[in-house]
Amino acid sequence: MKTSNTGINLIKKFEGFSANEYICPAGKITIGYGHVILPSEHFTTITEDEAIELLKKDLESREIELNKLIKVSLFQNQFDALISLVYNIGMSNFKSSTLLKFINSNSFDKVPEQFRKWIYVNKQVSNGLKKRREAEIKVWLGSI
Repeated sequence: MKTSNTGINLIKKFEGFSANEYICPAGKITIGYGHVILPSEHFTTITEDEAIELLKKDLESREIELNKLIKVSLFQNQFDALISLVYNIGMSNFKSSTLLKFINSNSFDKVPEQFRKWIYVNKQVSNGLKKRREAEIKVWLGSI
């Protein structure tokens, strides 16, 4: 599966657009819609169109890996919710998550509560992440 416009818009909403470099909460130099600047890249400013292209490029590798990890059939809205989560928490965290185990065992009723576990920054509850997770749950459930 590939990320739909719903998934892209969800990520854009919560990442927010920055035309200039900034340090994200994880301490990484970032630009656009949460694009971590690689050592081979040299940005100081970016347009919104360039940021959207970077986001789509960043999603490609995550889509491939997510498609390999998920062993059950998903609806598009469920994939979009997961790609937003993975974009935020990182693939390595997702790979070892109970959330992935529940998905692959078709325990979809347990998925929303698992999304809600990913709301911490430096061991503190983040209101922004709480809002993001609730939005991802709505997408997962097909409510958006």
